[in-house]
Amino acid sequence: MEIVIDTVSKAYGNTQALDEVSMSVSRGELFGLIGPDGAGKTTLMRILTSLLLPDKGRAELAGLDSRKDFKALRNILGYMPGRFSLYQDLSVEENLTFFASIFGEKFDPDFYLIRDIYAQLAPFKKRLAGRLSGGMKQKLALCCALIHKPRILILDEPTTGVDAVSRKEFWDMLSQLRQEQITTLVSTPYMDEAVRCDRVALIQAGKIMDINTPAGVVDSFKPELYSIATPHIYQTLLALKEYNDTYSVYPFGQVIHFIPTDASVSPHKVQDYLTKKGIEAVSITPALPNIEDCFMELMQDEHTNG
Repeated sequence: MEIVIDTVSKAYGNTQALDEVSMSVSRGELFGLIGPDGAGKTTLMRILTSLLLPDKGRAELAGLDSRKDFKALRNILGYMPGRFSLYQDLSVEENLTFFASIFGEKFDPDFYLIRDIYAQLAPFKKRLAGRLSGGMKQKLALCCALIHKPRILILDEPTTGVDAVSRKEFWDMLSQLRQEQITTLVSTPYMDEAVRCDRVALIQAGKIMDINTPAGVVDSFKPELYSIATPHIYQTLLALKEYNDTYSVYPFGQVIHFIPTDASVSPHKVQDYLTKKGIEAVSITPALPNIEDCFMELMQDEHTNG
């Protein structure tokens, strides 16, 4: 295994950011760490990059201990922190030249790992980094992370706050890195990005809830799931939260996703209940689950069992 995380825990005062997290990532794998803000993703990534020490447990990357071998480790890592951290008063070209020099390299626009990405940056090579768009900042940061041909790439929420087109382009770039056998660990709060990974770990409140392929996560979803369309979303949500046969209910775009307590709770029964609550014009149909539904169901399981 290229990355091995063994019972890693970290607390900030009374807040348990990570609670005995264990997982592993194979060489050349594109692995996603999926969870909302505050789930512990950034803390784990800072531990892996030796920027933070765990209270308990250990982490190894390419056989190097994140605590003891931090100097050697940084030579094989490419790291993109969640916040844009390049020099905003340097140009695109100057940033790349500087980061290459840190690793004893020269900036080469034709370097195969960055060539296709830099081609999009080249027209702006003299522009200050601070004046780039969000998508271009993202591409520049990825170039700087790849410029020394890292063995492992760690990306902390790289697409947060970036437009949908730039998000897709970025994930297309990550997919291409598979061919170079670069192990990539990427965190994201966007559930739709999980399907682009080879495997994912779903994390919440510092705990790993599931590790599987995206298809495996979805296949593990067992409850009945219904999509409820209504012009009265807020009132319907409130009513269903008080319904005795509700296991889980949450807004999902322009509809509501509803999981009953068991399969005997039919859409007709739910509709009758809502009608008695004075909520009309409701359509209830079976829905196919996705990663977000699985995440919500796992959270509900943990809350119920806890």
